[in-house]
Amino acid sequence: MTEQFFAVIPAGGSGTRLWPVSRANRPKFLLPLPGPRTMIQATVDRLAGVVRPENILVITGASHVDEIQRQLPSLDAEQIIAEPLPRGSGPAIGLGAAIALARDPDAIVGSFAADHVVTENDRFEQAVRSAIEIARRGYLVTIGIRPSYPETGYGYIHSGAEIGTQHGIDAREVDRFKEKPDIETAERYVASGEYLWNASMFVWKAGVLMEEMRRYLPDLADALERIARDWDTPRREATLSAIWPTVPDITIDHGILEHSTRVAVVPASFGWTDLGDWNGLGAMSAGCDDDPDENLAINAELIVHDSRGSFIFGQGRLVALLGLENVVVIDTDDALLICDRSRTQEVKQIVEQLRARGSTTLL
Repeated sequence: MTEQFFAVIPAGGSGTRLWPVSRANRPKFLLPLPGPRTMIQATVDRLAGVVRPENILVITGASHVDEIQRQLPSLDAEQIIAEPLPRGSGPAIGLGAAIALARDPDAIVGSFAADHVVTENDRFEQAVRSAIEIARRGYLVTIGIRPSYPETGYGYIHSGAEIGTQHGIDAREVDRFKEKPDIETAERYVASGEYLWNASMFVWKAGVLMEEMRRYLPDLADALERIARDWDTPRREATLSAIWPTVPDITIDHGILEHSTRVAVVPASFGWTDLGDWNGLGAMSAGCDDDPDENLAINAELIVHDSRGSFIFGQGRLVALLGLENVVVIDTDDALLICDRSRTQEVKQIVEQLRARGSTTLL
């Protein structure tokens, strides 16, 4: 661990592709998926070996602050920052970096989403330590995941020339970022061996990030620096409330990383999953060595006849399947979702229909 290293945990969004379990008032990072710890608790747990507890900052919506404080009693209330309005990963991560920089001019900051799954913590720590050393050289570092299959739900990173080895990992320059591909393009990416999944895990010197932000997003940089100047003063809340609504809603990838010439990637494999939809949770829970025709049930008693390859997530009651293949069944107290496993990325469309109906209790 280093006193200079800070970890920012953006905890936003409602996980609409994991509806009806994930809701606006209880998004996926507050849930025990896959369990037994909640996703945000597991995120803090895996960071314990690389960052001091007092150097963790969680940035979330105001409605989630109390529950996060309950789930993370080791963090001081000052470490849980409430956004007045959601503004994307650019302002959230940038705010964490600006606060760290105001406290330590040599601060190195890592950003780790609250709703990702990592199963090999030792390898995760190795990748973070490697990224910290590359960041010391002035790079904006992203941790890229070696793809194990042609996933269409992730963005990709095309890696370039080697720039050095740290902690046993060969870091590379980033040639370009790629948006989520179709299946044919994803197969080509994986076959080439030149592409990595974009896990949205970042490490950089706070000062370097703010330099690049001033270059590519000067208005955002100015706003965040004004907020950071007042952060440890009685003017914090007034300054944050006045300035935050004016900042742009933008991701750190689109706003800075896709334009900067100082971006590096640390390739790694540590059992990472974005857990973006129900098919992903089913595949992760089953394990890569299991029979794909097997049916898997979590929190449900299951009876099947002539059914295969399905995933059921319930609330304890009996679920029976007859003559079905490759379906997802998600059973909650007030909603039931049934869909083809190949279309679980589209569950957010159901949420959009509910929102259009004004069905606030189901969101």
